Amino acid sequence: MLLPLTELQPMGGMPGLDLNEIMGLMAKFMLASVRIGAFFVVAPIFGSATIPVQVRVVMAAMLAIIVMAYTEVPAIESFGELRIIGVLITELLIGISAGMILSIWFSAAVLAGEKIATSAGLGYAAQIDPNSGGQTPVVSQMLSMFMIILFLGMNGHLVVLRTMLESYSYLPIGMMPAWGAFIKGGIGAASSMFLAAGIIMLPIAIIMLLINLAVGVITRSAPQLNLFSFAFPISLLAIFVILYASIDAMSRALKDLGISAMENFQLVMEAMSYG
Repeated sequence: MLLPLTELQPMGGMPGLDLNEIMGLMAKFMLASVRIGAFFVVAPIFGSATIPVQVRVVMAAMLAIIVMAYTEVPAIESFGELRIIGVLITELLIGISAGMILSIWFSAAVLAGEKIATSAGLGYAAQIDPNSGGQTPVVSQMLSMFMIILFLGMNGHLVVLRTMLESYSYLPIGMMPAWGAFIKGGIGAASSMFLAAGIIMLPIAIIMLLINLAVGVITRSAPQLNLFSFAFPISLLAIFVILYASIDAMSRALKDLGISAMENFQLVMEAMSYG
């Protein structure tokens, strides 16, 4: 028996989610994922070229779902048409700035490795770094991997992720951050990067300088010795012995660098909401 159209009109729609509710949830999901997604693109470890883009997208999506579950994500209707563009750009800049500050701290190990390689004559032993896209000395890549291993061993990646998730509480989506805190944090991270790199490489550079002075005196007193055939093998053997002997001290220095990076990152993320 066919019902007339007049009888079908009062009947409600099909049970299930309303299309407006689905679109609203997708809009909230987009707002929650912009900050953490931008952080994954720039931050060390998470933004490494060795991690596939699909993995980073899945991680950002999972963390965005956690943000939606534990924090209040404003509806997209609460913003105007032009206001929502500013909110998206602000969230993008927050994630990029946080990732860049953490990357500056990690660059201290790379900078120390470059100076050690230059003082030991290993500057020519370079490989293509997939993260920077340029040639980096092997010593720098070794120290960078050492730094990453120690950072993961201290659960630093979990501390960083927790800090990013907590930032949604004291800096909700749509709130304008204190950009001066990011600028001050970036300048402080850059100065600490040069200081930490100098502390790591200075003892090794001084030892290599003394070895080169001794070799210079020997070659001066015995001119028949070829400088390149005599001094270069000694420098290579010396740098490997020095690196092996300084692993313990270097690990403590890199561990302190990782702890300082975590503490500074937390302070910057908290200061951006209070100025």
